[in-house]
Amino acid sequence: MKQVVISGTGLFTPANSITNEELVVAFNAYAELFNAENAQAIAEGSVTAIEPSSAAFIEKASGIKSRYVMEKSGILDPTRMTARIPERGDDELSLQAEICVKAAHQALDNAGRSAADIDMVLVACSNMQRAYPAMAVEVQDALGIEGFGFDMNVACSSATFGIQTAMSAIQSGQARAVLVLNPEITSGHLNYRDRDSHFIFGDACTAIVIEAAETATGSDQWEILESKLKTSFSNNIRNNFGFMNRFDESGVGKADKLFRQQGRKVFKEVCPMAAEMIKATVENAGLQVSDISRFWLHQANLNMNQLIARMLLGRDAGPDEAPVILDTYANTSSAGSIIAFHKHHEDMPSGANGVICSFGAGYSIGCVVVRKK
Repeated sequence: MKQVVISGTGLFTPANSITNEELVVAFNAYAELFNAENAQAIAEGSVTAIEPSSAAFIEKASGIKSRYVMEKSGILDPTRMTARIPERGDDELSLQAEICVKAAHQALDNAGRSAADIDMVLVACSNMQRAYPAMAVEVQDALGIEGFGFDMNVACSSATFGIQTAMSAIQSGQARAVLVLNPEITSGHLNYRDRDSHFIFGDACTAIVIEAAETATGSDQWEILESKLKTSFSNNIRNNFGFMNRFDESGVGKADKLFRQQGRKVFKEVCPMAAEMIKATVENAGLQVSDISRFWLHQANLNMNQLIARMLLGRDAGPDEAPVILDTYANTSSAGSIIAFHKHHEDMPSGANGVICSFGAGYSIGCVVVRKK
């Protein structure tokens, strides 16, 4: 089987950051307005009052302290609580394509590659800003890449599923090198009026260059030893936004068109699934968990990551063993584990083993075992 490597990564980080404190001020102002406007119904018991949030509650529940967003003024406006991002014309580069291009240039530079070396572009993320044409084809055109491109969505596991798809394309001879992009503008699907989830997500875009080891020339190569994917249907994380929404003219149920989850169920069900998946994939690679120097886990919730690491190691993981970026990026869906890898891998010596693992809606879990060349 042809050996495949990750030869470069890139990261686009938006210029705007929102702290927990800023977010709480906006949310609590909205809650106060809502409670005042619905005071009679609340008193009668037909409407439930919105409880205030706090920065301490957010950090304890998630480990998040701040998040990057494409635009912040609209989010922090208690009368709006949605980013102000104007729609672009059809002849302009789409916003999602724009951040892909920025992350892609960095990944290509890090891999020592140019657009001429890439045969396939894969845009994999939780939400595409449109149904078609595919974002990947637009990015391909913007970068001047020959070959082909397509989109895929496996929610928070889109990046790891994308890595497996890219690896298969290289091993089958369909592509010499693949550019996998994860443009997560998650602020667009977040309900900032929901106390239990208004703090969860942030925006970012990651890029990964994957190519055949025999032709890779970059100085920072990671051999893919093993990968494993798993899905198991669950409604505990869901977003019903889609083109069929226009059939419902009543507008009833608008909140379900945004992100929603049953967090406690997700925590209880996903953590053991992820830990078992990692252990099995590591063993399939001919290794033991003790052979793994670093775990780049999906950055959704600090408590989840700590529990998964404890299930694997039998103890708490050190900061170098399971690096955290969600404190400043929040949950960036599929981009999270790749941000962790991008920011926390250069110090590792040749021969070191690591695991990139994602888990999320679906349920979907992707696990990739890599070794520094």
